[in-house]
Amino acid sequence: MVNTMAESLEPWTEKPPRLDVAVVGTGRAGSVLGAALRRVGHNVVACTAVSDISRLRAESLLPGVPIKAIDQAVAQCDLVLLTVPDDVLPGLVVGLAATNSIGPGTFVVHASGRYGVEVLEPLTQRGALPLALHPVMTFTGTSVDLNRLSGCPFGVTSHEVLRPVAEALVVEIGGEPVWVPEGNRALYHAALAFGSNNIITLVNETIALLSGAGIEDADRLIAPLFGASLDNALRNGDAALTGPVSRGDVDTVRTHLEVLSENSPQTVDAYRTMARLSTQRALDAGIVSATMADSLFDVLGDR
Repeated sequence: MVNTMAESLEPWTEKPPRLDVAVVGTGRAGSVLGAALRRVGHNVVACTAVSDISRLRAESLLPGVPIKAIDQAVAQCDLVLLTVPDDVLPGLVVGLAATNSIGPGTFVVHASGRYGVEVLEPLTQRGALPLALHPVMTFTGTSVDLNRLSGCPFGVTSHEVLRPVAEALVVEIGGEPVWVPEGNRALYHAALAFGSNNIITLVNETIALLSGAGIEDADRLIAPLFGASLDNALRNGDAALTGPVSRGDVDTVRTHLEVLSENSPQTVDAYRTMARLSTQRALDAGIVSATMADSLFDVLGDR
């Protein structure tokens, strides 16, 4: 298999060739990544789109690219970009392999954070060249996202012989490759989802709570606060922690739990969980004493 891969990479030893690309799944990520490849000179020859919104994205970001059935879209391509939901990807790969839809020597790229290249093994066994390129970015599925790719980190996983190609593709579209070992993909993705997805919920729930307190235009309060908190955390780590947990203000934490229980019961469990996590990190960092931490854990419930 390695020899076949090495032979397929011979054109890349000089100038990377322009590739005929098929985009399977023109969701928020697929449409943008397809447009990014097109912008740097690759030829997007076909795409797939099932829903009306996917068709609109394809027409907007990939104008003139024909929308085809999957088997027709991937035929005679140099690179197939699989940008479908994580839970759909394994079955799609098995189906493409079973129907011999993708020829030997074709680059097969997926953008899932959860998976490395093992998920592409059914196609690899048939001579495809597997790459996992996950953009560490949240997409809107509009042209705005193209500029966000400039300097965007991409979690890269591949066979070692294909690593130069994987990293070259990322650099071509303006990204920064970050190597992620195959066995660490799930943890890598869980970490990113924990932070990125939850911060959206955190922001919107905070706005809702402030609105419930009679605060108008609550975003005016949290924009500078959250911005400073993120900057401080990135600069100073756990030492940036402020608030009642970092001070061991048990009575304040107890009051928070009481008022949340009265006004927003669905928020209480989240407050407890994050405050327990903050307490443990503060304890480990030496910000609070063991005695203070024990008092906080008592009011917050079990560790």
